[in-house]
Amino acid sequence: MSEVLMAMAAGLVCGLIFSALKLPIPAPPVLSGVMGIVGVYIGGMSYQWIVERFFS
Repeated sequence: MSEVLMAMAAGLVCGLIFSALKLPIPAPPVLSGVMGIVGVYIGGMSYQWIVERFFS
């Protein structure tokens, strides 16, 4: 849970800095960004499952 809070705080600070400097926010569009993150997570979990299932 502390990792989630630290990531949220880092994102908040980054967003504040970018907005203060009038720069575009360094984030992908909402749905495609979320789906990309979900895809990376599922890919990582799938790799671990495949390695444990077939190679151990």
